[in-house]
Amino acid sequence: MGKITGFMEFARIEEGHETVAKRLKHYHEFTIGLDDEQAKTQGARCMDCGTPFCNNGCPLHNVIPDFNDLVFRGQWQMALEVLHSTNNFPEFTGRVCPAPCEASCTLNIDEAPVGIKSIEHAIIDRAWESGWIQPKQAKHKTGKRVAVVGAGPAGMAAAQQLARVGHDVVLFEKNDQIGGLLRYGIPDFKLDKGLIDRRAQQLEAEGVEIRTGVVVGDWPKDSKVTNWSKAKVSAKELMQEFDAVLLAGGSEVSRDLPVPGRDLDGIHFAMEFLPQQNKANAGGKVKDQINAKNKRVVVIGGGDTGSDCVGTSNRQGAKSVVQLELMPQPPEHENKLLTWPDWPYKLRTSTSHEEGCTREFAISTKEFIGKNGKLTALKTVRVELKDGKFQEIPGTEQTLEADLVFLAMGFVHPMAKTLEAFGVEVDKRGNAKATTDLVDGYVTNVSKVFAAGDMRRGQSLVVWAIHEGRQAARAIDEFLMGVSDLPR
Repeated sequence: MGKITGFMEFARIEEGHETVAKRLKHYHEFTIGLDDEQAKTQGARCMDCGTPFCNNGCPLHNVIPDFNDLVFRGQWQMALEVLHSTNNFPEFTGRVCPAPCEASCTLNIDEAPVGIKSIEHAIIDRAWESGWIQPKQAKHKTGKRVAVVGAGPAGMAAAQQLARVGHDVVLFEKNDQIGGLLRYGIPDFKLDKGLIDRRAQQLEAEGVEIRTGVVVGDWPKDSKVTNWSKAKVSAKELMQEFDAVLLAGGSEVSRDLPVPGRDLDGIHFAMEFLPQQNKANAGGKVKDQINAKNKRVVVIGGGDTGSDCVGTSNRQGAKSVVQLELMPQPPEHENKLLTWPDWPYKLRTSTSHEEGCTREFAISTKEFIGKNGKLTALKTVRVELKDGKFQEIPGTEQTLEADLVFLAMGFVHPMAKTLEAFGVEVDKRGNAKATTDLVDGYVTNVSKVFAAGDMRRGQSLVVWAIHEGRQAARAIDEFLMGVSDLPR
C-alpha cells in the first residue's frame, strides 16, 4: 500500500476528452489519458484491501492492487509485468472494457472508486511508447500444431499463449484483417485500429502464422462477411493437419425485429453499418455505404452497440438521432449497499450520448412505415413490465419519423455453419457446448476440438473473450502435453 492515507486525501480523477465540437469532426480517439502524476495519485488511492474485491470483479483477475502500488512508486515497467501476467492486451481493455473491477472497488461502497481502468490505460500506453513490449519467442518447440479459428480477442489471446509455450499456431480469420469486433464493430474513435495492427505484428514475431480471408467450413455466400476470399479450408482438413483446433469465432447473428415493414429500405443491422465506416476510415472502398448525413436516425437498442451507432451517425452528419430501449429507464444512482460488489443496474451515459441523442425508454416498435418501399417512420407504443412480461400501455401509441433505423439489440448466437462443419453440439442458445471445468475445460463433444469466447459463452465483453482465450490455451496445452505451465 503506497500511501496509507491516500484514499482519504485524493479524489478520483477522470480521463479527459476533446470537446464535442472538435471530436465530431473526426473518427480518431479523443480520450485524454492521465499523465504520470495523475496516475500516481490514483494509485495512491488504492487501499490494498485484505480481500481485494476488484480482482474478482475483473474476469481476468488482474492483480490490481499490485500494479496500482507500483504506479504510485513510479515503477512503471514492473507494473507492466504485473498487468501482462493476466492480460495479453491491456490497450484493448483499457479503452473499451466497462470496468467491472471499479464497480467492485471497496471505495465504491460510499465513495468514487479508484480509477483502475485509467491506470491500466496509462501503463500500457507508456509501455508502448517506451519500447518495453517486445516479442516473447518460445525457447523450445513442441512439434504440435494448433489451429485457432477466429481472430478476435479470444483467438488472438489463445494463439499468443500457445505460441509462447512452443506450439506451432495458425490463426484463421475469414475477414481481411484480424481483430474481430475490435476491428469491425467498435468505432475508431473508441479504439484506434493501429493498436490491433501492432499486436498482430507481435503475434507473427512470436511465431503465429496469420491467415486472413480464409473461410473455415461451408459458409453460404450471403453471410455477412466483410471480405470473401477464394481461400477456403474444410473442417476435415483442419482435423487432419492439426493436433488441436480451437473455435474462437464471435456471436455474429444479430437479433432481428420481425414486425410489419421490416423489409423496407433504410432498416439495417448495426453490424451492417459500423463495419462500413471502419473500413472507409482505413482507406477501403465501400460500395453503397450506409450514410446518415442529413437523415433522421433511430437506433433500436440501448447498449454499447447502439451507442456506437449514435456516435457514428453524428459524425456522418445526421439530422437527428433517437435511441429507443425496451427496458424501463434505470435509476441514475444505484443503491450501493444492495449491489456492491456486483455490477450495478443504473443509467449509463456514454460519450456518444453526450454528443447529441434523444433517449427513450420503455418503448416498443410495433411497425415500420414506408412509402414506395422506403422507410419514413416507426409506429411505437409505451410498455411496462408486469409479471415478468412487457405489456402495452393503452393510448401511448405514437409515430416517429425516420429515414434510417439501426437494429442494435444484441446477438443471438454464432454462425451455425462453422459448428456444423465440425459436428460440434450446441446448447439451447445455439452456442458451442463446452464447459469451463478444470478437467476437460473448453473441449467440445468432438475430440481435440475446443471452443472459447463468444462462440462458447454467447455475446460478452472483450475482457471475458481474452480470459476464455487464455484459459482455453491452457486446456489445449494440457491436452497436448499432459501438463501445462500456462496460468490457470
